Amino acid sequence: NMELKETFGAKIVGPLADKDRIPGIDIALSDKEVWDMDGQRVEVIHTPGHTKGHCAFYFPESNAVFTGDTLFSLGCGRLFEGDAEEMYNSLARISSLPPETRVYCGHEYTQSNAKFAVAMDPSNVALIQRNEEINHLREKNMPTIPTTIGLEIATNPFLRTSDCSLRENLGFGTEASQTEIFATLRSKKDTF
Repeated sequence: NMELKETFGAKIVGPLADKDRIPGIDIALSDKEVWDMDGQRVEVIHTPGHTKGHCAFYFPESNAVFTGDTLFSLGCGRLFEGDAEEMYNSLARISSLPPETRVYCGHEYTQSNAKFAVAMDPSNVALIQRNEEINHLREKNMPTIPTTIGLEIATNPFLRTSDCSLRENLGFGTEASQTEIFATLRSKKDTF
């Protein structure tokens, strides 16, 4: 961060909660705060789970959200500092954005996430089709990002914890909480 800041005269924007941990933050923001970035409205969404202070940045006028290490295409971040309930709630906040919202995540893990998603949710027709599209794109060395909120809701197992077929594949019935399903998925992904 500091090298980029010095080289390009950049301003570092980050979560207020992590101001003491992230060197060089110039603009420290908190949950639900609105920030103007060169005429673009940016809404801050606190998304703990991966880390305690993690934030996503939503650009409503551009229909885009930058999710960092919370929501990935067909996946979600590991739980380094937070727990399953925090991450589940963070994903719920992000997935409540309009379905056409483009999602820009922190890493291109889509193909590897797709293998896991198909293993967990093999009867999801939309996921099977998406997996084929992803493999085709990656064969051409093309990116799979951005995705959309709507596509993630239809195909990302971490956002489908209420789906009966997914629950059945995991050995759960309707009595399990969505957080419990999420925690099981996250644990399985950690060792996949």
